[in-house]
Amino acid sequence: MPADRLHRRTFITAGLVACGGMALGPMASVWAQSTVPQEVSGELGSAQLAGSSRMRFFGLGIYDARLWVAPGFRAATYAQHGLALELTYLRSLSGNAIAERSIKEMRRSGELSTDTERRWLAAMQEAFPDVQEGNRITGLHLPSMGAKFWFNGQLRSTVADVEFSRRFFGIWLSEATSEPALRAELLARAAP
Repeated sequence: MPADRLHRRTFITAGLVACGGMALGPMASVWAQSTVPQEVSGELGSAQLAGSSRMRFFGLGIYDARLWVAPGFRAATYAQHGLALELTYLRSLSGNAIAERSIKEMRRSGELSTDTERRWLAAMQEAFPDVQEGNRITGLHLPSMGAKFWFNGQLRSTVADVEFSRRFFGIWLSEATSEPALRAELLARAAP
């Protein structure tokens, strides 16, 4: 085979493998990987993977999500159970943008007073740093305490507010979510 044709064939094959890896690699690893992150097992003990999904916006991957739940978890009463939501980012985003979008989504389950909104936004701005592709933010819901947040496995923030935690994790898990398909995938293996 002539060298230029071989080079083109190698380039095309490498391109297809690379595209396939980008299209399937991260998602395949999310579905296949079931190793409980250390921060989750340290807080929830024998946590189990309830489901996973990829958040997309206009077709662009934003993050891969995995929901870890404590034994006895029920989807209908998610706020009464310990759980962890692990987000692995697929692109760079500012922490402020993540916090502001979270407040917008939290409003879906009811109005917030101006004071509450300010407090919660400040708490999330402290909890969420700017992220790059591959960074992980893990949020833990403790029903009687509030929420804890880790960045790449390091504890970053604790928000001792039960209502904040319920509303924050409701972004993904409440029936009022703006992403019902993502919710269904996260809760795929959970009891109803």
